[in-house]
Amino acid sequence: MKCDLHVHSSHSGNLPVAVLRQFFKESYSPPSDVYAALRKRGMDLITLTDHDSISGAEELRRHRDFFVSEEVTCRMPSGTEAHVGVYDITERQHAEINRRRNDLIRLLCYLSEQRLFFTVNHAFSSVTGRRHEDDFKWFADYFPGVEARNGQMLPAANRHASVFARRRRKVQVAGSDAHALVSVGTTFTEVPGARDKNEFFAGLRSGYGQLGGESGSYWKLTRDIILLCRGMMREDRWTILLAPLMGLVPAGVGVNYLVDRDFVRRWGGKINSVSRGAGRTVPESQKLPA
Repeated sequence: MKCDLHVHSSHSGNLPVAVLRQFFKESYSPPSDVYAALRKRGMDLITLTDHDSISGAEELRRHRDFFVSEEVTCRMPSGTEAHVGVYDITERQHAEINRRRNDLIRLLCYLSEQRLFFTVNHAFSSVTGRRHEDDFKWFADYFPGVEARNGQMLPAANRHASVFARRRRKVQVAGSDAHALVSVGTTFTEVPGARDKNEFFAGLRSGYGQLGGESGSYWKLTRDIILLCRGMMREDRWTILLAPLMGLVPAGVGVNYLVDRDFVRRWGGKINSVSRGAGRTVPESQKLPA
């Protein structure tokens, strides 16, 4: 069975950038269109991982192959942010997760208590801002899964995520991180032989998952952002006045990838180095209760 474990819809909220958040959404893809695209691209199981929201699930609950998930924006003890994929949840669990997402220790306790499967997403990308070395200790000690192939991230970022997961015996997953329909289902996780959702997750936890599809690229991200701009203009006609600014998208993506490349080089070398970081532990005062 195949499933794109990281995909967004129009319920992901607005872009978290100072000026743009006033009118620019993370995605303009209706959940029903995302579902149809995923099925067309061969996904056997369907989910949405909107940012801190499960409202898009209402349109898809009638489908037997759909399950509810979300991408949680959480606060690390270091003060940084991380994106956490949490899968196959209920409305009550979503509410409890949302209450705890600014306190990682409380969040991890709850996710573990509920026996939910969760992953740290794009750990070696600058997409969530700055990173602290202790963040990776939390990922290594308490996260059962790592997103090791993200369809929007640099191949180098994905390689380092995969190395990180393999060395620490973490479950590896893949997802498109698609915000535009054209990229939906182009990166996915496969569990051979699974016949339903329960067998899919049992296979993942047991290490039978396989990563499928592509990593990100400059041209892919540029295309997707231009498509998002077109979606914005279709939804809010007045934003057509901003059309000349679309010419800046290629340069903006180029700068973003340069920043991300430096981020990957810095943290990949530091965290995945054999010699550095050995023996570091999470501070005793911050450890989770046994």
